[in-house]
Amino acid sequence: MHTLFITLLVIVSIALIIVVLLQAGKSAGLSGAISGGAEQLFGKQKARGMDLVLHRLTVVLSILFFVLAVAVSFIIG
Repeated sequence: MHTLFITLLVIVSIALIIVVLLQAGKSAGLSGAISGGAEQLFGKQKARGMDLVLHRLTVVLSILFFVLAVAVSFIIG
């Protein structure tokens, strides 16, 4: 059981890294980060097409990563 969770954790980790690297950069520098965050907060910037799929996949993989990491820590300890 322990080996299964560790293997799944490694696979999810690699998939999460790949999905994050595939996403296009939304802004450049500190000023872009501030204005980009405000646009996303107020709904002015909508993700479309592949960006939306990558965003949702990132959320699912990050939740799965967290759950697997907690499961592995409980199995070990």
